[in-house]
Amino acid sequence: MEEQAYLAWTKPHPMKRFLPLLFVSLGTAAFAQVQNYSEGDVVDDFTVTDTEGNVHNLYAITASGKHVMLDFFFDTCPPCQATQPYFNQLHETYGCNSADLFVISINNGTDNNAAVIAFEATYGGSYTHSPAVGIEGGCSAVDEAFGIMAYPTYCLIGPDNQLKSGDIWPISNMSSYVAAFPTGSDIQPAACAAVGVHELGANGAFSVYPTPSTGLVTVVRNGTSSNGYELFDVLGQSVRHFAASSAAQRTLDLSDLPNGQYLLRSISPNNKNEVRRITIAH
Repeated sequence: MEEQAYLAWTKPHPMKRFLPLLFVSLGTAAFAQVQNYSEGDVVDDFTVTDTEGNVHNLYAITASGKHVMLDFFFDTCPPCQATQPYFNQLHETYGCNSADLFVISINNGTDNNAAVIAFEATYGGSYTHSPAVGIEGGCSAVDEAFGIMAYPTYCLIGPDNQLKSGDIWPISNMSSYVAAFPTGSDIQPAACAAVGVHELGANGAFSVYPTPSTGLVTVVRNGTSSNGYELFDVLGQSVRHFAASSAAQRTLDLSDLPNGQYLLRSISPNNKNEVRRITIAH
């Protein structure tokens, strides 16, 4: 993806002074987008309800030892649209909120649940989408409490409820978020608790594990034949071919590939090709 032409995009907010459209070249901003807290400050607790009716309380989440990544956005913000797939990739790669990291999108208070759901459907990408909060779920109060002045704003809160990063930007891929993890935080990739790639493939032509992986993945054929495998990146570009093998189980070395999500397609002789998702996180 090309670097964004904007640092952030501002939009009239129903509860704050309007700001003009802000165009700032990357690397020139001298202020964090979270205005009401400095890094190291303890942030106030909040409770929100996402578009699916699930209630999330900040202090309850951090009390379980998780870091919390917040995404402040609105639906017509171009940089929000461009970076949302990477945010959802982060959500899926780090366990769909079941492990060390909890990620959630907070609207700026201009979009109701229907608009937020439409935004995710259009721009969220193929990953498991993070929870998102619209007007009905109390997003406005959180946006106001943090003093968000430009969008998107990505920030990270630690298990101690301290603001660790108030402005994670620019975002060029999922690794941009990972680079903001505090030293020693030990936030680890994890499989989504509800649905993992290995589980998805268990009853199909083949399965893949582990996921996430540091680059060495095992492919198991489930009593079927294959003419080989082809690996695609998230843009649909073919990045690797693997020739057919008579072995029912084989190991693929993908350790030279960048971190991220990939799709492995079985090339089946009966034209019933199947695809499994692979997550690489070194």
